[in-house]
Amino acid sequence: MSERILTIAHRGAAGEAPENTMAAFQLALEQGCDAIELDVHLSRDGQLIVCHDSTIDRTSDGTGEISNLLAEELKRVDAGRWFGEQYAGERIPLLTEVFDLVPPGVMVNVEIKDTSGHRLEPVLLELLKREGRLDNVVVSSFDHESLALLKQLEERVKVGLLYDCRPVRHALMATITGFDVYSLHPKFKRLDQENIRECIGQGLQVYPYTINDELSIRRAIDYGVSGIISDYPARVKRLLAQ
Repeated sequence: MSERILTIAHRGAAGEAPENTMAAFQLALEQGCDAIELDVHLSRDGQLIVCHDSTIDRTSDGTGEISNLLAEELKRVDAGRWFGEQYAGERIPLLTEVFDLVPPGVMVNVEIKDTSGHRLEPVLLELLKREGRLDNVVVSSFDHESLALLKQLEERVKVGLLYDCRPVRHALMATITGFDVYSLHPKFKRLDQENIRECIGQGLQVYPYTINDELSIRRAIDYGVSGIISDYPARVKRLLAQ
């Protein structure tokens, strides 16, 4: 069972390197991850910026809303020193830079954070087509309306529903959207083995987040999830190997 479970590096190897930086993504690749999860916002000049928060305050030495800053301004801040001096000089990446780093054989899970005005979705789709990444990218969001728009614009795009609730049946989360859903991304504590078996039986991938401690990782493996989203991809790989 464990051979088919993907190791999905949450914001890269975010437990061991500054989240959503090239250093974190490179480390995750070195640790043998099968997929990388990251977050995107749109800069003032329409560039896809890889960052979790709407501001750069928490994860850099700069301040301000990403939507109010130009990409070149965002590139000037230090996005690594806050995590550790050895990461001083790390920059906030553009999504295009991550695609340049991550080989096509490694899936990328792009989480859309900024859905205001739905300006980001067409920009993301254009990039996925230009980079030839429609087949190996899954776009997820807590804003399911955003995913519906993506599917209207391009039926081939793979989308995943992010949620933190306990529905009567998880599989119905996909059914009621009215569009083709590739994967479910629930908070892990909302799941049990029966939920997962039903979802996988209906052809859905199940990628719960964020599973870091060994006990929870082992439980997810026993449950038979499709992939484990974790800040510690090396830990997941080690437990899967056992």
